[in-house]
Amino acid sequence: RDFNERCAQCSEVNWGLTDGGRFYCRSCHNVTEKITEVENTDFTSNIRIQTVSKGLRKQEKTDGGCEWYVCEGFQFVLRKQAEALEALGVCPQMKDEVLWNFWRCYLQKTKQAYCDRPAGETVRPLSVCDSSTDVDSDPERLSLLYSSLSESEGDLQTDCSFVSSTSKVSESTSVRSRSGSVDGSLYLMKNPKEKLRMTMPMTLSFCYMALLWVRETMTLSELLRFVFEGHIPYLNVFQHFPEKMKLRGPDIKIFCVESWPSYEEVFNKMHELAAFLDLPRFPDITDSCFLHPDMLCMKYLMEANLPDEMHNWTCRVVKKTCIGEVDFLTLVPGNKSTRKVKYDVLAAAVIVVVLKLLFLLDDKYEWLLSDFAQERNKNNKEDGPYFELKKWYKVLKCTLDVEQKKLDERRAKYLWRCEKPLFYSAKKKSKVLKRRQIVVNLQNQFGRLSGSVQPAEKPNPSSFQLSWSEENTDGSCFHGHSLKGILQEKRGLLTAVNPRYWLCTLKLCNEKLCGHLAHYGEADFPQSYHFVLRLFSFLLRIEPSYIHDEVCMIEHKLFNKKLRKKTKYKTGPRK
Repeated sequence: RDFNERCAQCSEVNWGLTDGGRFYCRSCHNVTEKITEVENTDFTSNIRIQTVSKGLRKQEKTDGGCEWYVCEGFQFVLRKQAEALEALGVCPQMKDEVLWNFWRCYLQKTKQAYCDRPAGETVRPLSVCDSSTDVDSDPERLSLLYSSLSESEGDLQTDCSFVSSTSKVSESTSVRSRSGSVDGSLYLMKNPKEKLRMTMPMTLSFCYMALLWVRETMTLSELLRFVFEGHIPYLNVFQHFPEKMKLRGPDIKIFCVESWPSYEEVFNKMHELAAFLDLPRFPDITDSCFLHPDMLCMKYLMEANLPDEMHNWTCRVVKKTCIGEVDFLTLVPGNKSTRKVKYDVLAAAVIVVVLKLLFLLDDKYEWLLSDFAQERNKNNKEDGPYFELKKWYKVLKCTLDVEQKKLDERRAKYLWRCEKPLFYSAKKKSKVLKRRQIVVNLQNQFGRLSGSVQPAEKPNPSSFQLSWSEENTDGSCFHGHSLKGILQEKRGLLTAVNPRYWLCTLKLCNEKLCGHLAHYGEADFPQSYHFVLRLFSFLLRIEPSYIHDEVCMIEHKLFNKKLRKKTKYKTGPRK
């Protein structure tokens, strides 16, 4: 009764309401874009509820697409990644409860959904400058792509109206919807005040944060490796979008990535997200958790083909340096006084420190010990074989060179273009499809002429990249070898025959200013030390400098008292 505007077609004032809450003319049955606004006293005062259509979204007449927002695209990506992680053996709680709650909290913090708008506040056009991009928060629409993450959606009790239902931006919305997402172009606008705008690497940060919360047996390096091997959707994941979610123009720049995610970027964004979401202290990392250094050292010792006896030494280093304490390992978001722990890198660094304690790794002493163990093995026929570092080095170097070559070839041959062609506008669709078909035909013809081998299928997912079996008769497995040749008993404890140790650096740098705790250059350190770093760099798929940083940190904790005395002697007054 309060709607007195005349119909645009018949000029009559005879309105009715559809089931979706829109006005229609009873004379000519013309449906308008206007929606009814009702006051509901069951909710908090000063809150205006807008009745919206619960049917399917507005279909485009041009290409059959529908209106969708960038956050809905990332929502679909997170869903696919969570399903892939569950298929790899991750507990369903990570997807259905933890990740879904993190994502919902992020949408609420960035005011994209699950938020209240005061009745007197005017609706503004989409803007990412202040992280207030409007998005449909109706339960049917918001959970359209991500509904499987939660068994019960519940009453969202939100009031974020759609931009498409706002008359002030209806014209701009209709233009953008024909060329992809509604807010794609505005999403790419740069502003220094912008905080944590969603990107493709951040989807992996969300996944890793959820994995860390449930204390799963998957480290960040494994997560990124599974992404590279294709077990977790990341590259060209947009080609699995629903058919009605058309990808146009700016959307391609947002969802189409042509580089592998870096360890540091995903790691740092995860910590920023945890602080931004005001998450509480994460569940404790105890000695029974897989992420504890003692557990991870056991895994990497097996993968690096090192003797099992070395695990006792890694546990001693972890206990001596206190890096196995719960407070050191557990993540507390927003706490700047604690250091961010990279669990996999930390465990690898502990093994490097143990190798330096036992073999020195100065390109001289370790080869003398290896020659001594070789002589003992010739005369020893009763006990198990002594560990020979020189033999281990030859076996590992040959294997590492072969695996590194395969990895480099796979990276070089990777086809960045997806099977589903992209086009910036509907007008160029036919041209792009025709050109794509020509390219595929040419590739097939040249492939048959050159006799090129078809690309191999992706490897089966495994936590181990290098496997060693004691059943091999060639002696390439060193797990059961003994360290007796380099140990001596002193005061009831086994100590290393090697009495010396060299530090990587005497003074640590400010990690926040320099980016690293210490400088690392291959020419500045012994080749045997560089080879060990290269080995774990391949296993973790990170730069050797990051492992070197953790080695320096552990060394300063291990030799803290001696370093203090040395620094005091150097900086003290002259007598």
